[in-house]
Amino acid sequence: MSSPSATGRVAGTRRSREISIADIARVAGVSHTTVSRALRDSPLISQETRKRIQQLALEMGYTPNAIAQSLQTRRTSTVGLAVTSIADPFLSEVVRGVEEVARSAGLSVFLSATHNDPEQEIAVIETFHRRRVDGILVASSRITGEYKQRLDQIRVPTVLINSQAESQYELLHWVAVDDLLGARLAVEHLLALGHRAIGYVGTSSRPRSCRQRLEGYQAALASAGLAPREEWVTIMAAEEASPQEDVLCGRRALLRQLDAGVTAIFCQNDMMAIGVLMACHRRGIAVPRELSVVGFDDIEMASCIIPPLTTVRQPRIELGRLAMQVLLDLLHEQEGRNHVLAPMLVVRESSAPPPAS
Repeated sequence: MSSPSATGRVAGTRRSREISIADIARVAGVSHTTVSRALRDSPLISQETRKRIQQLALEMGYTPNAIAQSLQTRRTSTVGLAVTSIADPFLSEVVRGVEEVARSAGLSVFLSATHNDPEQEIAVIETFHRRRVDGILVASSRITGEYKQRLDQIRVPTVLINSQAESQYELLHWVAVDDLLGARLAVEHLLALGHRAIGYVGTSSRPRSCRQRLEGYQAALASAGLAPREEWVTIMAAEEASPQEDVLCGRRALLRQLDAGVTAIFCQNDMMAIGVLMACHRRGIAVPRELSVVGFDDIEMASCIIPPLTTVRQPRIELGRLAMQVLLDLLHEQEGRNHVLAPMLVVRESSAPPPAS
């Protein structure tokens, strides 16, 4: 039934076209339906016949047609992942966590960038929908309730990761890090070192995390009996939310912070903190002897710069894993749960007690 000459003839034709179920049926001497059932491991076919046909398909180099399968199962075994930018150092580990869980579940991940534009973000989601993805993940989403009508038309299970929208669509599920707690950990660390004039540097391009980390900063100062001065807080106007823009914001913010007389600066994220460190180096300001600097995120670069950056670590891989698991629960028609993960403080060499003066 599977003589070398028969297999050789079909294999020879594979150079010009893919092997089909009809090819396998012709060589095996069975019907198209029998081959189809055998490849699906259907109990309607005897185990001996299933194994023989599956082995023949393997020898002939048969590749299942994903489009045809999706029409039968109404599933494509794919998920869409929208990120702000593929160059964002924070998101690399998040993507890794998503892919680990997706791969173990037999799912492929489509990646697309939204560039912090809510219109482009909703367009990406609509494109994923047209591609018939089974589910969608969105990192640092800017989607607000105003897109409710367009989202209602999509109806694809969707999970947000660290959403930046101040008023997000209430029917979407989400996974996030506790920004308020992280900010408190950073500022409490500086307070424990003896700092009393502590600045905050944030950006308008990430409104939700900026607000929550600012609130955590203010709460930590209030708990220490300190009233934060207005000049200690610098919110830089920005739109791109890119690593390059964050560094520039940090560099530009330093002079304002120095004029305010702070002895330590807590930055909204690590790239801004790196910008502050760069500006300190240009001005000959010794960190941490003259000024302490603390970031947020704990990107890989944070431990490699000089001095290594004290920062708040977000469990980035776990964020991706958990978001993908929530999506799997939704795909299996289980109740999806929202999650808030706890960050942790990582003390390195960019923070120290304030100058004796």
